[in-house]
Amino acid sequence: MTEAKKKLALVGYGRMGRLIEQLAAEYGFDVALKLDEFNNQNGVGMTAENFESIDAAIDFSIPAVVADNAVRLVELGVPTAIGTTGWLDQIERVRAAVEQHDGALVYGANFSVGVNAFYRIVEAAAKALAEQEDYDAFLYEAHHKFKLDAPSGTALRLLDAMNDAGYDRPVDVATNRVGHVPGIHEIGFDSEADTIRVTHTARSRAGFARGALRAARWITSRKGLHEFSQIWDQL
Repeated sequence: MTEAKKKLALVGYGRMGRLIEQLAAEYGFDVALKLDEFNNQNGVGMTAENFESIDAAIDFSIPAVVADNAVRLVELGVPTAIGTTGWLDQIERVRAAVEQHDGALVYGANFSVGVNAFYRIVEAAAKALAEQEDYDAFLYEAHHKFKLDAPSGTALRLLDAMNDAGYDRPVDVATNRVGHVPGIHEIGFDSEADTIRVTHTARSRAGFARGALRAARWITSRKGLHEFSQIWDQL
């Protein structure tokens, strides 16, 4: 007997939401609810009635409303994956709600498996050069002109990874917002003798969408607050 698909809510129905909808069936989901600026203005769509039969939610809305969405979804008992970035100044509020309601939530600067492998590659490079003071570091990132936050959440996570690896010297950061670039992140180390560059280039948004669906599937059987870069290889 074929296992019944889990019912998925999409909070935010832009380009990422539409792509997730196209791929959802591959991950055992049926999109049963779509909320956007037309039916969820000021959060009016975040009701117990709308989410009564929902097994999981994926939020790719906008930074200004993510924390409100997350708190409400936790209150409703809906396991949630958040792919939007630029809201982490509200993380402690969300953490408190998850703890209070025994909720389930996973968030990440980037749900691409390739990017999360890239974090570990950058961390290893930063560790190797942490004590080599001849090497200065730089970070360059580029995205499409519609992306709201700069530097990107991924860029900030890369800086954290470098710092965690012991590279505590300044890192020069440059950002670019132009055209329809899905995402480019480059870390470089430069000395008088040579230059080392490590680059991740996204060819499409499919990697982000597939990672979000994997995260949503994973969180349906978990509790607590999880950061995607810590759990992606368990999915």
